[in-house]
Amino acid sequence: MKLYDVIGIGFGPANLALAIALQEQNKLSDRVCFIEKQQDFLWHGGMLLDNTTMQISFLKDLVSLRNPTSHFSFINYLHHNKRLDNFINLKTFYPSRHEFNDYLGWAASHFRDYCHFGEQVCAVEPVLLDGQVDHLKVISRDSEGQQSVRLTKHLVVSVGGSAKVPAPFNALQDAENVWHSSQYLHNKDKVQDGDRVAVIGAGQSGAEIFADLAAMTEQPEVDMIMRAGAMKPADSSPFVNEIFDPGFTDVVFSKSPEQRDRYFNEFRSTNYSVVDEPLIDHIYASLYQQKLNGTERLAIRNRTSVNAARINTEGKVVLELENIHGVSQVEYDQLVLATGYQYPSRSPLLEQVSEWLQPNITRQYQLETSEQFKPKIFTQGVNEQTHGISDSLLSILAVRSAEIVDALEL
Repeated sequence: MKLYDVIGIGFGPANLALAIALQEQNKLSDRVCFIEKQQDFLWHGGMLLDNTTMQISFLKDLVSLRNPTSHFSFINYLHHNKRLDNFINLKTFYPSRHEFNDYLGWAASHFRDYCHFGEQVCAVEPVLLDGQVDHLKVISRDSEGQQSVRLTKHLVVSVGGSAKVPAPFNALQDAENVWHSSQYLHNKDKVQDGDRVAVIGAGQSGAEIFADLAAMTEQPEVDMIMRAGAMKPADSSPFVNEIFDPGFTDVVFSKSPEQRDRYFNEFRSTNYSVVDEPLIDHIYASLYQQKLNGTERLAIRNRTSVNAARINTEGKVVLELENIHGVSQVEYDQLVLATGYQYPSRSPLLEQVSEWLQPNITRQYQLETSEQFKPKIFTQGVNEQTHGISDSLLSILAVRSAEIVDALEL
């Protein structure tokens, strides 16, 4: 079996930025590869809604904060596709989500020779030599069950978050009419005229899905259910936004766990359970127009908790809802869980090497290990508690990728 210098698990924006940094430092070779479970590059395909825009500036692309002259900048992508003049005329820093996905796909197309698409990594095993772990065995399977085994000196794990499903909905995860927001567009066509749909959550994804369902030709009845009293606007003011600057990672990492928690709590309103203010305005206007028309198709059920959920004999979702008026049983045809993601700091893929892993992580995103463990393992997107809120976002990709390349010492 071939021994690679480094294998990247996942080929989303994080490892794509890493591939670019490796190439621009002349360290990308046939001894580097990436393994991606999707059949082709696609960024949040289940949430590529029409008329949605990015929430960060296009200048926070894969490279510009590290190398503004890079071939892989968003501006060069526009130039390459003969749309730079037209984009300038839009007078915006926020491209559509469809266009940014196309930009990422364009950048990824340069690295097809280095990426194995359609393979799910199922295990990472230690390879022992003279009493120490010398390198790692990465085992993957394709959609037909064909197994591939590769060896590597180092590993970069960038698998993204997994859907967070609150406890009341655990028993419904296999139901065909219950979906997490990450799968929304793959299931939207199941919504028929007259259906009743519940959207759980008061963040950006929940608000976007609520607005999208409200605009459907089929005219479903839609309830947005939230524990909060109201949708809250995201704080994107310039001083607050500095927490997403790559340099702020040093500030967070240098603090004690207690100080980091205070930062997290202070700046939650930038990213968690908040909605862009123009979208809030749009939803409010839709509800006002509904009052004007005397209809009741759309509803915000605020200060409402879901105590339990089940599928009845007719295949519909029954929610037990509790608010200040009491407890009620409400029936829905479809249920969308816009309940966010979870990012475990240690991927389950590392279980078989866990005895050599220390609890800490370095500033360069490398897991600390025992002396008997030679490989370097880096993790991206799961280090919010040590590196700041920006860790799971696009804002620091350009700089973080170069930091990891330097730490790899290829």
